Amino acid sequence: MIAGVALTIVLGFWQLGRADTKQALQSRIDEFAKQPPIVIGANELRVEDILFRRVEARGRFEPRHAVFIDNRVHKHRPGYHVVMPLRIAGTEKFVLVNRGWIAAGTERNRAPQVKTPEHDVVVRGTATPPSERFLELSSKVAEGNIWQNMVLERYRQATKLDVQPIIIQQTEPLEDGLMRDWPPVDLKRNTHLAYAVQWFALAAAIFIYYLVINVRRKSGPASN
Repeated sequence: MIAGVALTIVLGFWQLGRADTKQALQSRIDEFAKQPPIVIGANELRVEDILFRRVEARGRFEPRHAVFIDNRVHKHRPGYHVVMPLRIAGTEKFVLVNRGWIAAGTERNRAPQVKTPEHDVVVRGTATPPSERFLELSSKVAEGNIWQNMVLERYRQATKLDVQPIIIQQTEPLEDGLMRDWPPVDLKRNTHLAYAVQWFALAAAIFIYYLVINVRRKSGPASN
């Protein structure tokens, strides 16, 4: 009983700590939104310095190296996220840009056409990580330019491009027909709080069960 209660209480406080960490990061993200954008150039970025901050980059899109991230749904419609490299002006460095969502066509093995400017543009948005945690059950994770997930090292090997370690989630519009109504960043703080409540409830259940069993033993009929 002691071991079970101790373990579940420790796990409960661990989840509370995770929730506090997520809350602190959410406060930082809210503060980043008030700050001017960071200009991305040729210097190599450190992910921890720029993640979730407002950024901007000037350059020209390279549509031949675009990747369409499959199974992205917008308002119950299947489609893709269009991830395209931007050659940073005056350099040989690239930064990937998630330009937005586009609906899938009737032929799922063929990527849709995306309108792309042929001149230098300024892209503004939020610095996001290349990918979230995921489980790939199939070996067919990248067929041509239609991929299941964006893995930065996989992209570097496939294209041989020198890309920055983040993706710009584009927010400001260009006349390209892509949808960019991104949901706000959700760090799932409430999920950790819910887990903490469950662990504390389990600790209480173990303790109550122990008390009930021992009271029954003591109050039972005496043996002859």
